[in-house]
Formats: sequence, structure tokens, C-alpha cells
Amino acid sequence: MSVVQRDRALLDQLTRLARAARMVFVTGLPGTGKSLVINQLAHLAAREGRAAHLLQWDVARPVFEASAAGRRHPVIDGVTQPVIRRAVGLWARRAVRAWAADHDAREHLLLGEAPLVGERLLALARPLDDDAEPLLADASCVFALPVPSAEVRRHVEAERERRASASQHPREREDAPPHVLRDAWRQVAVAARALGIAPGGDDAPYDPVAYRRVYEGVLRHRTLEVLTVDTVLPTADMSVYDFAVPCADVVPREDEANALVTEVERRHPDRAALAQEVDAWWRPESHVGA
Repeated sequence: MSVVQRDRALLDQLTRLARAARMVFVTGLPGTGKSLVINQLAHLAAREGRAAHLLQWDVARPVFEASAAGRRHPVIDGVTQPVIRRAVGLWARRAVRAWAADHDAREHLLLGEAPLVGERLLALARPLDDDAEPLLADASCVFALPVPSAEVRRHVEAERERRASASQHPREREDAPPHVLRDAWRQVAVAARALGIAPGGDDAPYDPVAYRRVYEGVLRHRTLEVLTVDTVLPTADMSVYDFAVPCADVVPREDEANALVTEVERRHPDRAALAQEVDAWWRPESHVGA
């Protein structure tokens, strides 16, 4: 089920990661091809005789939102609330540690989807003093950043618009809707301007160079591999959530989710201050583990 063969350089990169990495967290904005990369990595890993395990923002998050504590922080206009974002991040580091303890690195590959923007699984990118840090800081843990060209980005946005009303898989209903996709880019544009990376206002058009540089700064403590995507891949008749190989989801238990949401509520009684921290996700001093 390989669709990246049309882009030989990308295929070579993904094949190497599927063969050698212990963990690959595919990172970046919604609408940049993260789910497709994860899909292709899982199939390439199977060819290498390795079993893929999936730790994904859009799979873990609904468990937190549906928990008793999480229902106090409902999605508003398609946007996840700060308490939920912080709680999912805390869970993810514990999940990485538990997964690594239970799975042999030669036979298993952990594939994660970590948007980072707006503090969505940003905890995985920040150095913290816990048992997960040596695993996340090791060279065998790679953060892969797909960077589509402006042309490819326009194609992906148009495809997201189309699938918003004609999905091919139930999981597509969890995809960021088109207006959230555009807002996520605006957050990166704000970061790029504040960091002196690129001029322009909040309505600046997608800029792959500025996008890459913002994420390079956020991921400066991690092994980063940039995946340049200049080719529109043939995905119109497929869903990136359909796998022809077995994949095991790494998901939180409901009691875990409930406890972590409650913990974040206790740590952050000032919700406005927490929201400001989440909005400043790109700042080096953001306190995602607090």
C-alpha cells in the first residue's frame, strides 16, 4: 500500500526510519501529511519484519474529553481546551516509558503523531527530569517533520475541505476541520514573527521556510529529520487511516485520563494563565510539564 514511491527521496527517508529508528514522532501542523507518513511508515516497518504501534493525538485526546473530569472542558468550535492538551501531554511521556519497557526495539516500532502546535503533545519535545527523557533524547527517537511545498499544502487543504463532507474512514471525523487547520498556521505565523524568523501579519500565507524554522527551534532538544514534500501523492482514493498491516494503538485508560485531567486542574487553578502558556507553545520557556 505504498504511495510514496512517486517521491524516491521521501521513500528512501521513510524506509531508513522504518528500519532503524525505535520511535518516530511525526510532527507538524494539521494538513501537512503527518497521517500519511505514519501510514507509510507502518507498512514499510512491516516489510522489515517489525510491528508498528501507534500513539496519536487524535486517538488519545477523545478519551480525555470523554472522561468524567474531561467533560468539564468540552471542545469549543472544534478546538481542544488547554487543560485537556496539558493532560494528554503528561500521559504521553508515561506511555512512551511504559511502551519502551514492554517492547523489544528490534521487533517493534512506535509511531507517534505529535502536532506540537498549541501544545498538542508538546511535552514529548521538552526536556524534563523523568524516566522518559533518556528515551526521547536518544538518537533512536526521531521527530520527523513533513514540510510540504506551498503547492502541496494548497492541495492538502483542498482535500481536507472535500473530505470534511465526504469522509472515507470514521477516524477522519477527528481530523482538524478546515478552519482549525488555517488557525494552526496562523499560530505558527505569529511565532515566526515574534521570533524574528519571518515578517508579516497573522494572515500571512503559508511559508514552508518559516514553518520549518519555527519547528526546528521547538525541537532543538530532539533528533529532527525534515521530510521535504514537493510531490502531490496519489491519495484521493485512499484513507490514511486504513492499514493493510496490523497496528496496535497505544491509548490511555479512562481512569488514567480522568486522573490526569484532575491533576492538571489542581496544578492550574488559573485557567487564563494556563491558556496563555498554551498559546506560547513555541517559546523556549513554556512549562509543558508543570
